[in-house]
Amino acid sequence: MAGPQRSGRGAGPQRSGREAGPERSGRGAGPQRSGRGSGPAVGTGNTLARHTGLAAAVVAVGVGLSYALPSSRLFGFSQFVAYLAAVAGLTVLIGLSGQLSIGHAGLMAVGGYAMALTQNLLYDQGFTVAPAPGTSRVFAAVAEPTAAPWTLPISLLAGVLAALAVGGVLALATAALRGPYLAGLTLAFGLVVVPASAVISPLRGEQGLRVRVPRMPDGLGPAVGETRWRAWVALVATAVVLLLLANLVRGRLGRNLRAVRDDEVAAALCGIPVARTRVLAFVVSAGTAGMAGGVYVYLTSTVLPGYFGLSLSLFLLVAVVLGGSGGLAGAAWGTLFIVAVPIATTEVVGGLHVGPVLAARLAGNLPLALLGLALVVVALARLRDHAAVRRFVGRRRGEVSEARDDTGSARPAHGIRQ
Repeated sequence: MAGPQRSGRGAGPQRSGREAGPERSGRGAGPQRSGRGSGPAVGTGNTLARHTGLAAAVVAVGVGLSYALPSSRLFGFSQFVAYLAAVAGLTVLIGLSGQLSIGHAGLMAVGGYAMALTQNLLYDQGFTVAPAPGTSRVFAAVAEPTAAPWTLPISLLAGVLAALAVGGVLALATAALRGPYLAGLTLAFGLVVVPASAVISPLRGEQGLRVRVPRMPDGLGPAVGETRWRAWVALVATAVVLLLLANLVRGRLGRNLRAVRDDEVAAALCGIPVARTRVLAFVVSAGTAGMAGGVYVYLTSTVLPGYFGLSLSLFLLVAVVLGGSGGLAGAAWGTLFIVAVPIATTEVVGGLHVGPVLAARLAGNLPLALLGLALVVVALARLRDHAAVRRFVGRRRGEVSEARDDTGSARPAHGIRQ
């Protein structure tokens, strides 16, 4: 009953640290605020700066490779750069959101035709530049005016917007589909686009369109060349796509995509809009495919329905599988494989002493056979890795069971007495 010996709960001077003013925790104290409030802004700025530096490095390396490669390989290099934009977007779609698309060649066709129509429309409106000084009158095709340089970004943007619109409609139509049902609908879309482009009269059917693209700046001279200059333009466009995708993957959208891919129910309980996230992922991937189609049309100066057939959709899917769906770096390796295999097989078939009919059949079917074989090998290797992991986990569980048998009983849980 003595007064001085009161318990600490009721004593005034012995207040807990939560109530004490000088000993408040850092969460409530003003000067000792955690860096959580200011961290994201700094981190986002650092991430953007790092990704911008990497994109500039990619362009610099690509420019160096354009000089290191022989002239006969420049178009193959440009083709690799154009396809990389589509494969990167498809990697994000499959790897992060878990949506399987087999019709991305159709979205590339939408972007390519939209780019071609816009470019020719601007050319017909008189947005041209005069022929290069000193052009001989003998070569009338060379002496024709060419499109103004500023028309190319506008036409590429038109191709991206058209692919975004079509991709948005397709994403809304497939928002409730999963797995093979989604893959089947996208496959049907890819199969419809090519025949539709062949029968629409403004697209000139199987003959295709000649696209009035800008020429290389006159001040660069023969040291660069038209093919190398177009490869540089493709490099810049693809670097912009990779920069945007890298920032999206590292941002809130990337986190939402991973959450939706892993568990849609848990993501919805956390407040993530599952349907909107899936639609947004498909739309972003469609935009990258539209950019890839527009860049490819710029490289060839023509657009044909055969450019965007079913085989291209399968090639893009194989590139994602071979490169791994975990990151954008794997997209580059997968794209390199699907571009190098047809070139290598064409050269090998050309060295064989076979008839022209058999050579044409081999050149058309051998790349598909090799890519399919590579796909099977990669699938078997991954299954073997999973089996090895399961065996390792089983061994570990067996060792734990043996240890428990030796000790007699399992160790009691923390805080519970037996």
